[in-house]
Amino acid sequence: MATHLEGVDAILHAGDVCTPDVLYELSVWAPVHAVRGNNDGLDVADWGAPDTLLLDLAGLSVAMIHDSGPAEGRAARLRRMFPDAALVVFGHSHVPLNEIHDSQRLFNPGSPTDRRRQPRGTMGLLEIDDGQLITAHIVAVT
Repeated sequence: MATHLEGVDAILHAGDVCTPDVLYELSVWAPVHAVRGNNDGLDVADWGAPDTLLLDLAGLSVAMIHDSGPAEGRAARLRRMFPDAALVVFGHSHVPLNEIHDSQRLFNPGSPTDRRRQPRGTMGLLEIDDGQLITAHIVAVT
């Protein structure tokens, strides 16, 4: 078994892990940064998943939260919550989103396992280099 996924420097999980075993398994491939979702218990918090997280990834300011609230007003709300973040990664809705508002990228990768009303399961791929978000893609996995 590989101990690091080629080209992957970090895995971001936007919550609803449901069991910390998932985080331990993912950490075999790369360092994992996760936030706690509404379906996550204290065991996920004990793993180290807070409700919100601020990261510096390759010089880029990244914020993470599970539930960004209703779609209406989301961009302004996330800007107020994370004024210095260039990228905000969130989950909860399972609806993929990749948009820029007021120079802040909002990114919901969707879900590879619970697609809800989406036609396919998805995940996100982010390329960050020298403090810049180079690419942000949502990729169908089912």
